[in-house]
Amino acid sequence: MTLPRVSIQTDDFDLSFEIAALRRENKGVGAVCSFIGTVRDRNEGDAVASMELEHYPGMTEKSIEAMVDEALRRFDIFGARVIHRVGLLQPLDQIVLVAVTSAHRGQSFQACEFLMDYLKTQAPFWKKEQTAQGARWVDARVSDDAALARWGITASNA
Repeated sequence: MTLPRVSIQTDDFDLSFEIAALRRENKGVGAVCSFIGTVRDRNEGDAVASMELEHYPGMTEKSIEAMVDEALRRFDIFGARVIHRVGLLQPLDQIVLVAVTSAHRGQSFQACEFLMDYLKTQAPFWKKEQTAQGARWVDARVSDDAALARWGITASNA
């Protein structure tokens, strides 16, 4: 069973299952790099009780598919899998998985980092945190734009 490259879902994901599925297709895989982002219990000095993520169905998947296509063009990788959760999440919940396979580790590390930098700035998600002071939308950070700029991509989200 071949999984899609991009999934937007409310359900949690299983890292072992996802990596096994990504590797299964190619016996030349010598490296797998993965990143899992989780909900923190603090942001900007305030306690965070929960986070709600929203997206625009169809547009979000298309945007992330284009990111994966760009990673495949830039790096010598075999494949990539991106899962991003939406809905109400609690501290310690997994939010995002980026996994990349290649023959050697360097390309996997670079492609994984590229995809995360791209996701943080270009993917159409909206995040709202619940704090003791009430709900607040999470703004883009200048540091995220700077991370993307090192790949030669200019963004102005913050």
